Amino acid sequence: MTAKAKYQDVLDLGEALNIKDGNVTEENGILKVKGEAKTQYEKNLIWDKIKEIGGEKPTDILANITVADTSVYHRHTVKSGETLGKIAKHYYGNASKYQAIFKANSDILKNPDVIYPDQELIIPNL
Repeated sequence: MTAKAKYQDVLDLGEALNIKDGNVTEENGILKVKGEAKTQYEKNLIWDKIKEIGGEKPTDILANITVADTSVYHRHTVKSGETLGKIAKHYYGNASKYQAIFKANSDILKNPDVIYPDQELIIPNL
């Protein structure tokens, strides 16, 4: 199995995330991946997928993923039924971090219990 075939799920994820300036080459069994993610969260998704496939320190892939917007962790569009706690749990693994999201969006949110579908929220770097 070629390295490209092995890491096809990583390449598919990069495509789904619209990674900019993507470049993939394979040399001597090593897959070289380059591109720019919109946010740190998206970069982390790519790296998590790489580690899921290749282990904690894979030797058959070299990835150089940069981040376009380092001022935020991510930008999230609220879906029906979501709460700040659910959003915080998704991004930070801890629902009680909802306060950081509320504070970062205090210009559009007046109450942490009231958010609406299609609002775009800043998910701050912690």
